[in-house]
Amino acid sequence: MWFQKELLLKPRPRGFHLITDEIILGISQLKNFKVGIANIFIKHTSASLSINENASPDVRRDLETHFNKYVPENASYYEHRFEGSDDMPAHIKSSILGASLNIPIKEGQLNLGTWQGIYLCEHRNQGGSRKIVVTISGETYE
Repeated sequence: MWFQKELLLKPRPRGFHLITDEIILGISQLKNFKVGIANIFIKHTSASLSINENASPDVRRDLETHFNKYVPENASYYEHRFEGSDDMPAHIKSSILGASLNIPIKEGQLNLGTWQGIYLCEHRNQGGSRKIVVTISGETYE
């Protein structure tokens, strides 16, 4: 069985944001899958997805600080500058972290670890709404 749905995430400021609950609420069909894989894909080149710590906000702040240090704005060697000083670093960060995640499904739920959550990694100062495509393949209860 296959299922696919596009979700529109609310705009968020630059940073690492937990979106696990927003995704789960957006795909009520998840409960129909006994076992499978959910592919979560972001349709943007200046934001990315990651799985990491879902409890401590310090982790999200530290990730943002680290990426800003190692992928700085206004580097003299950037040629792509048309969309602002945060744009080229956003593309680099997105390439490092990636545009999709594969998460196992078990008994109608995402089979994440106890301390794992899905992050929207917003790399632009004002990225706006972000589109996520969730594609599920698996065995259903029906």
